[in-house]
Amino acid sequence: MNQPLSFQKKLLPQLISAVIGTLALQAAHAADEPAKTNELEKVEIRGIRATLNKNLVEKRENSSIVDSISAEDVGKFPDKNVADSLQRVPGISVDRSWGEGKAIFVRGTDKNLNMTQLNGQAVSSSEWWLNEAQTRSFNYDVLPSEIVGSLDVYKSPSADLDEGSIGGLVIVKTRKPLAFKDALTLQASAEAIYSQLPGKTDPQASGLLNWKSADKTFGVMLALSKQTRTMRRDGLEMFDDGKYEVQPVDKNNVPTGAASTKAYAAWGGGSAIFRQDRDRTTGNLALQFQPNQQTDIVLNYMNSDMKMDNSNQNYLWQASGQAVDGVIKVQNPSFITTSDGTKALVGGSIGPTNVSFEPIYRESYVKAKVLDLDGTFRTDRWTFHGQAGTTSSEGGSRHDRHFWMEGNATATIDMGLDKYGVKYDMDPLSYKGLVLKPGGGTSDRVRRMESKENYLQGDVTLDVDNGFITTVKFGGKHRDSTQQNFRSQGTANGAAASWQNLTLGDLSTGPSPQLSQAAASPGALTQYLWFDDALVASKAIPMFDKNMTYADVLNEHYKIKEKISAAYVKADFSSGKWRGDFGVRFVKTQQTSNGFAQAADKTFKPISQDNNYTDTLPSLNVAYSLQKDLILRGAISKAMARQTFDVLNPGLTRDGTVLTKAKAGNPLLKPIHSNQAELGAEWYFEEGSLLSGTVFIKKLDTFNYTDTKQETINGEVLNVSRPLNADNGADIKGFELQWQQAFGRSGFGATANYTFTDAKAGAVAGQPRLQVVGNSRDQYNASVYYERDGISARVSYNYRSKSYGGTKMGGQEVNSAYGQWDASASWDITPKVSLFASAVNLGNELVRSNTSDGLPLGVYENGRRFGIGLRAKF
Repeated sequence: MNQPLSFQKKLLPQLISAVIGTLALQAAHAADEPAKTNELEKVEIRGIRATLNKNLVEKRENSSIVDSISAEDVGKFPDKNVADSLQRVPGISVDRSWGEGKAIFVRGTDKNLNMTQLNGQAVSSSEWWLNEAQTRSFNYDVLPSEIVGSLDVYKSPSADLDEGSIGGLVIVKTRKPLAFKDALTLQASAEAIYSQLPGKTDPQASGLLNWKSADKTFGVMLALSKQTRTMRRDGLEMFDDGKYEVQPVDKNNVPTGAASTKAYAAWGGGSAIFRQDRDRTTGNLALQFQPNQQTDIVLNYMNSDMKMDNSNQNYLWQASGQAVDGVIKVQNPSFITTSDGTKALVGGSIGPTNVSFEPIYRESYVKAKVLDLDGTFRTDRWTFHGQAGTTSSEGGSRHDRHFWMEGNATATIDMGLDKYGVKYDMDPLSYKGLVLKPGGGTSDRVRRMESKENYLQGDVTLDVDNGFITTVKFGGKHRDSTQQNFRSQGTANGAAASWQNLTLGDLSTGPSPQLSQAAASPGALTQYLWFDDALVASKAIPMFDKNMTYADVLNEHYKIKEKISAAYVKADFSSGKWRGDFGVRFVKTQQTSNGFAQAADKTFKPISQDNNYTDTLPSLNVAYSLQKDLILRGAISKAMARQTFDVLNPGLTRDGTVLTKAKAGNPLLKPIHSNQAELGAEWYFEEGSLLSGTVFIKKLDTFNYTDTKQETINGEVLNVSRPLNADNGADIKGFELQWQQAFGRSGFGATANYTFTDAKAGAVAGQPRLQVVGNSRDQYNASVYYERDGISARVSYNYRSKSYGGTKMGGQEVNSAYGQWDASASWDITPKVSLFASAVNLGNELVRSNTSDGLPLGVYENGRRFGIGLRAKF
């Protein structure tokens, strides 16, 4: 795999010289050439089959290796969530931990090694959850499918596309006013969504109004989407922790004299019910002006505002949570041996004060805005393009009211692969003696995450039209972004009289629903007394807010400023059966990470670190028409991805127990680079049909791991754990197969794809060898559809084999295989009105994770969803 580097070193000077020479030669003759007509034939695309055909046209005509998805009308995207639509693209799998697609993984690469853009530019996204890291992965929660016209997934880069993706670049395109067929268009849809697990039905509505002038020079489009959704997620959990001394004791909690065992121990585990009321309003306003055939100006504005009030109630047992001076007392402890040779506690009785109840009430939100101005001016041979804009987002919790109750009980645990056995020596359905503890963790945890980017881009394209080179394109781009994270903590006044008398009996009116009915293992706790929301709102929350004292959590504050400047040159070529593009992109990244480091006296001092680097990224895409319906493709390139913002935080936090321990980020982390290549064949054996295969290989130069080393901080020697770059990287290789076909005039058709990925990470001295994070060895999608006489229906199945996360308690996190059935149908009542229905997660698939040694981490049930609605066009 040295070919990309050879290309960079040997061919780059010739490439630049050839481009400059071609520009000079063609510029001298540009004014003498006759003007070209740039009118495009407008084709109305309707129905599943026609839309699939359009997707193949986009794929076939592109020089790069691209997969496309399009929607014929507003609200008619294949799925309600854009990420769920992307999972039907070969090589893409989706994070479904919250029941809907939230982030994507492409060709064995982690979600943070892929980018999503809106109309070719970045769109800021933030997170709502307190524990969610601020990464570069796009949060698809902010993007309803109703505003999307089409999207392209670029798996092989070109020099004119933004760097930052190793797996793939997703470009989401919104609609343009002058692309509509009629002078006035009104489209609307209304839908009711029933979520089975919470037993709730919620309304959703979307609409689009588009007008263009009679002379087709000016247009205005307004698209609105309003979605509400009641979520519930049932979970059985175990929370990983570190190593402790496990001391055997008798039933009176007195040491038996048997030797203690140094072992990993979970903090504890629980039975959780998560509920969330989502309310998302998204608007998209577009203005387009084409005073003549040469000029096209588009102003696009998108605003997405989502409120996510949610609660999580968790009935808990503790293991290391019961530790005193690093020692856990356990009756009849049992262990397994982990991959690093250390024991791990999986069974025994722990008490006698081992029952806790943790309800959390959050007021969360995510907001995102984009304002983009895009202008194009064409002459006979020259095309000048400019784009400028700004995007911003904010997310977090205005309140994260965290209650903590404790009671007297001994918990007997029995943990194993997908096993969450726990038994208390009291009845969780009748025990009301849990007492609210303001000094034991009750708090209000407030987080605000902000992201903003301003960008300016300019491109020039010259049509050559004679010889091997057909067009030459060059340009530059500057991005200036700021990412910030803020945390504050409200601490309860434990001396307040109102805190002294609240028990579970005061705040509960009865048992919880039966939870995890599809997920429970033998012995799991699936029902208990829980908080009544109305009682908490009337009794606890007013007192809660009144008696809170707030302080900034400075070690979680950071600001990362990033300036990225890029320049590129690219040439398209065509000769006989050959076509493609080659070019190079030059990028300079300037990062400044600001945060706070905690000193020995527990005060915080500002800290700042700069990190600058440059990259040269060559690329080559080639297509060869072996015959009219058979295309061979090849691509070779160098790609890069920057580190996520959370790990670039320079702040340092000292351990609260072992004063010589500390955790910190690493603002000097290097980006991840990949030398990559692919080769494929596409057979378009009849209209709207495809059989294709692609093999690919990626050689990553590094990956992140965490290590603990001694560092001198303000004159003290501390054992500091930081993320570091591995000296070696990872090899990812695999292949994709894709098939699409309509079966004559029967109305039936099918699509299917399969991706195999073999990913291997290098070894780090003193660290266990890990599987590549985010990779699934096998992925496949299949859909069968019927469409005839105004009736259409589609059934789809999506599958990914097990995937991997980070290290936990001596092993690696393993997410179990996941397969999901979905279905949709519609009936055209009239040519302008249709009735439609959908079903999501028909098999009620569960999300499971364990360590590679069989320690359970979590199993979650999100339930099925069903929808029915009407769609109209006027």
